[in-house]
Amino acid sequence: MIRILDGGMGGEIQSRRPEAAHGLWSATALVEDPDLVLDIHHEYIEAGAEIITTNTYSTIPSYLGKAGLEERAAELTRLAAELARRAADSAPHGVEVAGSLPPLSESYRADLVPAPEEALPIYAQMVTTMADKVDFFLCETMATADEARHAASQALALGKGKPVYVSWSLNERPGAGLRSLESVSAAHEGLADLEIAGFLFNCTHTQAIEAALAELRPLTDRPIGCYPNRMQDVPPGWTLDNEVHTGLRTELSIEVYVTSMLRCAELGASILGGCCGIGPEYIRALADRIRP
Repeated sequence: MIRILDGGMGGEIQSRRPEAAHGLWSATALVEDPDLVLDIHHEYIEAGAEIITTNTYSTIPSYLGKAGLEERAAELTRLAAELARRAADSAPHGVEVAGSLPPLSESYRADLVPAPEEALPIYAQMVTTMADKVDFFLCETMATADEARHAASQALALGKGKPVYVSWSLNERPGAGLRSLESVSAAHEGLADLEIAGFLFNCTHTQAIEAALAELRPLTDRPIGCYPNRMQDVPPGWTLDNEVHTGLRTELSIEVYVTSMLRCAELGASILGGCCGIGPEYIRALADRIRP
């Protein structure tokens, strides 16, 4: 059975609060307008999402520190988890909450993944802060096998037995593996000793995801899934808040997105959703096609 994941949170916040494009990014709404985060969760639920993701992608020291708010990391992580829990508990249908464990420096940047001694304490704090509010943990947009291990190991150790999923971000060239250029099989093998509940790919073009799913399916009997983005190719040296803009892929219409997701389902994906640039209207169309 297919489970429908929500779409991007940061892009939706940015479309309503343009200042969120810099500095705190999606954490801007937690600081200035928490009800906006709650409203977006409700929009995805109304669109048909059965899993919503905590708005914790930038409640990390590297982003909060840009505004001198590093000491509020636990507080804002807790608030994000509470908002998602509140939205899920008031939903007219069953909704699970995924606790997002993001990259700790920059998305897509395998070269900036922190060393274990820096990463593990941050992930540990995020996990313990969210554990009572989430249904499972989602280590997302992982650029390397080691980055996924850092996040997943802490979720497994401190997450009160909640399932732990890993989602990798891929090189945009289909078949080229992760952003680190590690192969999908090597990344999967790198987590072989951990009890990972399922494997996904996210924040990547649909074409690369379809190729990766075909490679992943024979490697595991665990659930697999995906949630692509609409971003253009990420240029070298990109960071979330610099002046290098990627823009959105105009050719990824709602119909093209839904068609790709149906192909992913044929490849074995049982968790489908969206990432940056995939909003409630995309999720609604996907839900309508899967459960007309």
